[in-house]
Amino acid sequence: MTRAFLQPNDLHGLVAEQFGADRRLSSLERLTGGSKKGVYRLGLNDQTTMMLYVWAPHENYWPAAAAVPDDPFTDASGAELFAASHAALLAAGVRVPQLMMFDRDRRYLDADIALVEDAGALRLEALLERDRAAADAPLSALGDALRQMHTTFGAHYGKLAAIARGEASQTRRTEDIIVDRALGHLDAAAARDDRLADAHHQIVAHVRLLRGAIAPREEYGLVHGELGPDHVLVTAAGEAVIIDFEGLAYFDVEWDHAWLQMRFGDTYPALRPVELDLDRLELYRYAQTLSLIDGPLRIADTDFPDRQWMLDLAEWNITKALTAI
Repeated sequence: MTRAFLQPNDLHGLVAEQFGADRRLSSLERLTGGSKKGVYRLGLNDQTTMMLYVWAPHENYWPAAAAVPDDPFTDASGAELFAASHAALLAAGVRVPQLMMFDRDRRYLDADIALVEDAGALRLEALLERDRAAADAPLSALGDALRQMHTTFGAHYGKLAAIARGEASQTRRTEDIIVDRALGHLDAAAARDDRLADAHHQIVAHVRLLRGAIAPREEYGLVHGELGPDHVLVTAAGEAVIIDFEGLAYFDVEWDHAWLQMRFGDTYPALRPVELDLDRLELYRYAQTLSLIDGPLRIADTDFPDRQWMLDLAEWNITKALTAI
């Protein structure tokens, strides 16, 4: 695919209509790291800045792949999901970037777009590496936000937009969806790595063993889907602002905490988590390990600009998956 990213001339109409003729675009920066949507920082001639999200095929590096039909975390990107998730997080009292403009009618670009508050460039991940003590306040604020999310319950699991449309499937237990998801990732990754192919039967047996320990439950909280410190911005006032939340769904809160434990490491206890089902958590942790092999290997086959980082991530998780068996 030929990737033609936005240029300043593409945004003249948007800037003029949204901010007036006396304010002009002075800078345009496409941020690195995003793989499903384009994220641009716009600077105006009065020194104000804001963020522009662009959902377009040429902004998405992920190749198509087989998926479990009722997996709520499949294809977790898009303007409709963004709008539904943004509204739900605001209703739950969670700090997210202020939405300034949302356009799915393609008035300005041949893409769905959202103009949002620029909450700054400091990610919690960088703050934790640079100054652990300075991260205490945003960690505490993030813990508060997570408890608000994880105690906001719904009667059904699934993507918020699908639930609103009455399209969320409720025919299976959530842990069975995750088992199918995990085994799908295993099959795809084993086709690319001989070590996983050789251990395929042992890994399947391990996944089914973890599944067998889980008791039924039907209580679903709001979960982000893949929340790490790179998905949290820290404002000058020390606020923790959650971003990249298109995958928000009602699901088992252990799914979020499996990611949180992995990504926050020693700082995870500072989030003061809600009570968790440890058996469910263990299955979800292992399922995410398999996901973090398959996904990075797939995107490494594309023109994603940081291919080696993805290969290193896959290798790290291959070691984890094999060590567990």
